[in-house]
Amino acid sequence: MSADGTARGELAGQTVVVLGGSAGIGLETARQVRAAGGEPVLVARDAERLRRAAAELHPVRTAAFDAFDTGRTERFLGGLPGTVDHVLVTAGSPAYTPLDALDPADAGRDFGGRLALAVAVARASRGKVRPGGALVFVGGTGGRRPAPGMAVTGAVTAALPALVANLALETAPVRVALIAAGFVDTPLSATLLGDGLDARREELRRTLPIGRVVGPADVAALAVHLMVNDALTGATYDIDGGQQLLAH
Repeated sequence: MSADGTARGELAGQTVVVLGGSAGIGLETARQVRAAGGEPVLVARDAERLRRAAAELHPVRTAAFDAFDTGRTERFLGGLPGTVDHVLVTAGSPAYTPLDALDPADAGRDFGGRLALAVAVARASRGKVRPGGALVFVGGTGGRRPAPGMAVTGAVTAALPALVANLALETAPVRVALIAAGFVDTPLSATLLGDGLDARREELRRTLPIGRVVGPADVAALAVHLMVNDALTGATYDIDGGQQLLAH
């Protein structure tokens, strides 16, 4: 077992496509895929970050485009040579916009975009992802608690588990799973919290049952497990360090 909790060789020779693979959870998962003997394919919107990730990981292929361009995503996946073993989707970020500032058209794009991306990946997986392979989507838990500014994020949070359960039936024997993450200490979290990041980290260290902050490596290890454990499909897997057990 490696330091990141990944068993050496458990993904040996397997191809894993990571949409959103240049930073945060996606990049860390690609690292663990490599450590487990797998061959990552990296897709990301930011070409420079993708170049840096590729220099570290030497993926079998890279592509710089916005995965929310669903037509492009389907064409890319369909155009990969041979079969693919697994696909991880980490693209996207939560939208925290109060109602007074929320443009209905933007809300529709944010909500519909996340669902459309999952549907596009599922459609492209048929005939491309091997039987028993996995589509793993990363969502969140924060939207489960109603609060000002959480309307769109809450709707996405509620919709994704239902979508994943249905996709698991329609894509079988390709498996589908959803990771619902709480706070994860990533560059995206740093951007969203700004000067409040250190205070949030300290609060979580003090209050979470696990006594520490969840990091990208924790989520990546769960993603790899969902890929290699072929008894799992159609479910949502929470990873938040026990955050949802706390009174708010």
